[in-house]
Amino acid sequence: MKVQPGFTLKEVADSYVIVPTGANIIDFSAMITINETGAFLWNNLQEDITEEALVDALTAEYDVDRTTAETDVKEFIDVLKSKKVLN
Repeated sequence: MKVQPGFTLKEVADSYVIVPTGANIIDFSAMITINETGAFLWNNLQEDITEEALVDALTAEYDVDRTTAETDVKEFIDVLKSKKVLN
């Protein structure tokens, strides 16, 4: 899975916001605000990557157990999929 073209990540104060660009501005009805961990996952999703590889990257970067990382990654992916940000 990978972030679809037409979305970018912007840092605003201490948060990150997923912003639609181009034609996606018209179809995108919500703004997604994420934290530093979400931004880390977002950056990994710029290339085609599996959910398992995202969990591996998260556990390597942060002090988090695998079970928590699996839950967090799944929730993050589910939100992005529901907003049609991932392909």
